[in-house]
Amino acid sequence: MSRRYALRDDQWERIEHLLPGRPGDVGVTARNNRLFVEAVLYRYRAGIPWRDLPGRFGDFRVIHTRFSRWAQKGVWQNIFEVLSDEADDEYQMINTTIVRAHQHAAGTQGKQRKPLDALKAD
Repeated sequence: MSRRYALRDDQWERIEHLLPGRPGDVGVTARNNRLFVEAVLYRYRAGIPWRDLPGRFGDFRVIHTRFSRWAQKGVWQNIFEVLSDEADDEYQMINTTIVRAHQHAAGTQGKQRKPLDALKAD
């Protein structure tokens, strides 16, 4: 059964060797890297604050601290670079600050708006 925002097995296989905390690595062995990565994906894809993560992921403070440590070490950058080379375009985000609606998409019919230059001149 696939859960919403969860990694597929093939996606996990592409990144698991990049993550710290694997058995045999120096330092502490991570309890469950896959669950942690899925928690981060869930948070960003759902657009929720850290504290609103479902309980199945664990304590949000621990997840946020681990996320920040990985960011400082460049782990997320490495993951991004590997996955962007093999992008399948299954999921893309668009920042709405750069998306413009067509001028006729937001207005009512029959009502013409003044061009921006005309408003500045008034």
